[in-house]
Amino acid sequence: MCQYSSEDGFANDWHLVHLGSRAVGGAGLILFEATAVSPEGRITPDDLGIWKDEHIANLQRITSFITAQGSVPGVQLAHAGRKASMSSPWKGGHPVPVAEGGWQTVAPSALPFRPTDPSPIALDAAGLQKVRDDFRDATRRALTAGFKVIEIHGAHGYLLHEFFSPLSNQRADEYGGSFENRIRLLLEVTAAVREIWPAEYPLFVRISATDWVEGGWTIDDSVALALELKNHGVDLVDASTGGNVPDAKIPAGPGYQVEFAERIRQETGMPTGSVGIITTAQQAEEILASGQADLVLLAREFLRDPYFPLHAAKDLHVDLPWPVQYERAKRK
Repeated sequence: MCQYSSEDGFANDWHLVHLGSRAVGGAGLILFEATAVSPEGRITPDDLGIWKDEHIANLQRITSFITAQGSVPGVQLAHAGRKASMSSPWKGGHPVPVAEGGWQTVAPSALPFRPTDPSPIALDAAGLQKVRDDFRDATRRALTAGFKVIEIHGAHGYLLHEFFSPLSNQRADEYGGSFENRIRLLLEVTAAVREIWPAEYPLFVRISATDWVEGGWTIDDSVALALELKNHGVDLVDASTGGNVPDAKIPAGPGYQVEFAERIRQETGMPTGSVGIITTAQQAEEILASGQADLVLLAREFLRDPYFPLHAAKDLHVDLPWPVQYERAKRK
């Protein structure tokens, strides 16, 4: 079981993760989410970044601590595309104008996320090359900073998802139109990351397995994409959904996205991670035991219960070591 937080933060986890011959190892994986590969790739001005070498030292302090506690540090490399330059959710979640510290957004096509949002600039050849270079350079920094797992963020309507979904990509060049063209940038970014990222370290890709909108990206597309990613050195597909258009009707409920991880896993042989309102230890263990996914990823449950791993271990009759400062409170 791998557990990590939403884009609002990150928290500890507790279970060993294995991916075939590549073992994540330790007591679990802690994954920093939505870490921007460029300033314009930030969702908000408050986002964590890895776009310059000056970021390395402070990230190294955190990864060293995580490693010392027996866990494994991972990082999600992200570019928000047209959904960038927003204020943080607790500050209203609205577009931040350039005059107020925001920045010009970029996308595959000059289509805003909402009709009222500022229009992004469609990336030209130089812009596409910058995206590839930014992910490659961020990978080098991640390696130097001590991360052992990378996840490429290709979900939730951010830049790479914007390219592979026909709802946001109306290009007429080699990056638009056909399925093969629309997934091209994601595959190029993946190849750029693998140029730097050691073969023995796991590489994940997070995708939105469906747009939940007719005419958009589908689970059939996701199965085909997973096969391509498998051939590009990806070890696991983290299957989320939605986020590319504001009016999608998403039938959210406990475990509502598990079926997508299960289908990708069954039809491609690619290990998958499952997400989506997974809130109990028993629910998570059932997903793993039934073979629906290889990994369970938790997010908002950590915001509700930062000590979820300790409580889950007790529920599952696992004798997990507690922090020494808290040992007196451990129930026998």
